[in-house]
Amino acid sequence: MNTFEIIWVAATIGGVIALVTMLLTKREIGNVGIVAALSGGFGAFTAVQIWQDGVEMFFANHTQNLTGLQVWWDLVMCVMIALFFIAPRARKQGMNVPLWALLSACTASIGLLAMCARLFWLEHAAKADTSTPART
Repeated sequence: MNTFEIIWVAATIGGVIALVTMLLTKREIGNVGIVAALSGGFGAFTAVQIWQDGVEMFFANHTQNLTGLQVWWDLVMCVMIALFFIAPRARKQGMNVPLWALLSACTASIGLLAMCARLFWLEHAAKADTSTPART
């Protein structure tokens, strides 16, 4: 197995663990630390990719064949679906949704994960404010 295949397997295992965790737990608000770490980690991985292969490889990777185009459209659709579900909660917390959508459009998962981290942070803060008894 080469390095890329090992990374692919590790990401697949991580995704399965994340999926099972989401299905088995009944959290109303996500974990700020996990999504912030994922955003930072994937951002760092992307920075290494850009340093090694250059930004032009994103374009080349998604325009050379039907498989690349399929992956590109899948990515675009996933970002739009995620924003469709995240945006109402983000607006409710007073987030600047157009700015976060622009970040997500430019960076896909990196921006979406950062947006989720901020959203979860604000939701936790709002929940803490409502659960703290008022002082008179």
